[in-house]
Amino acid sequence: MNYKKKSIKDIDLQGKKVIVRCDFNVPLSKDGTGIVSDKRIVETLPTIKYLLDQNAAIILCSHLGRPKGEPNPKYTLAPVAERLSELLKMPVTLAKDTVGPDAQAKAAALKSGQIMLLENLRFEPGEEKNDPVFSKKLADLASVYVSDAFGTVHRAHASTVGVTEYLPAVCGLLIEKELNNMIAAIEVPVRPFVLVLGGAKISDKLPVIRNLMDKVDVILIGGGMAYTMIKSLGGEIGTSLCETPLIEQAHDIYHECQEKGIKILLASDCLAADTFTADSPYEILYADRIPENKMGLDIGPRTREMFSREIAKAGTVVWNGPMGVAEFDAFAGGTKAIAKACAESGAATIVGGGDSAAAVEDLGFADRITHISTGGGATLEFLAGKPLPGIESLLDK
Repeated sequence: MNYKKKSIKDIDLQGKKVIVRCDFNVPLSKDGTGIVSDKRIVETLPTIKYLLDQNAAIILCSHLGRPKGEPNPKYTLAPVAERLSELLKMPVTLAKDTVGPDAQAKAAALKSGQIMLLENLRFEPGEEKNDPVFSKKLADLASVYVSDAFGTVHRAHASTVGVTEYLPAVCGLLIEKELNNMIAAIEVPVRPFVLVLGGAKISDKLPVIRNLMDKVDVILIGGGMAYTMIKSLGGEIGTSLCETPLIEQAHDIYHECQEKGIKILLASDCLAADTFTADSPYEILYADRIPENKMGLDIGPRTREMFSREIAKAGTVVWNGPMGVAEFDAFAGGTKAIAKACAESGAATIVGGGDSAAAVEDLGFADRITHISTGGGATLEFLAGKPLPGIESLLDK
């Protein structure tokens, strides 16, 4: 697909009324009143400030949580409006509904240089169904559409695709940054190009390997997904995670990589425990010789050293997925080791996936990473070469 899309820098926005699809799906406190992390809000500020500089009237919209198509106070965007007001040092008006009478009235009255936020998009059943009636109501609020929520562009929803049928549609600065960084890493990589893959499911990552097979020099595989591939090569993995229906496909892709001259390395050792619990005692075992009563929950010290050596030699690193059960402190060491190796490598580094990105940020390495993607599923589908409907629907350059 064509990723060369117009951005807010390419069109006249002076005095225009603009609707901006943001990703304000922020983690909230248990009582739903406080924001645990405002990173996603902060990421959108450059686009908002640019639009303010253009004297635009700004209508922001986003989903939050999974309210299942009906209003739910638990998922109100009120805390987001409050935090935005603090960050921007100006009022951000929250509509009481999404496209109803209050939203319509507030949008109609909105003047240049002012900002409002629609209530949660997913309070409306038409959002996830990409309903044309709901899409048209969104579009009727403004004269230009800006997409700046990379984490949602792999979904054909009303606010990502449907609205573009009725308005000129361009990307914001966050999506422009996402595309520029990832395209550069994949299309014109500094070599060696090292692909690091982890996470639970090999089903998510086999399409990525297939798509990048003719571009990468080295593939490093850890996390739960490694055990399906180890099993496909005859290894004993105990009760470790394994997607049995994909064993044959994993076997074929492994050998295809070898035939193409790609250096493909699997976890060689692991931290193995009896149970999937945070405090389960573990021992260090060979990853292909795990007893039938144990499961691998993190890459071991030899694997950490081996993977770090390859990353240190890289010119480009793309990393997606944790090396172990990163939510358990005892089994987060492998993911932290890869984060450290990426930060110290001197390579162009692209990190995607929630746990991978969190490890980089929690360890204070974020400023030493070239680009931390804000997309989860969208980043994976981009790396797998799949169409992103929320990007396809934007105006071409």
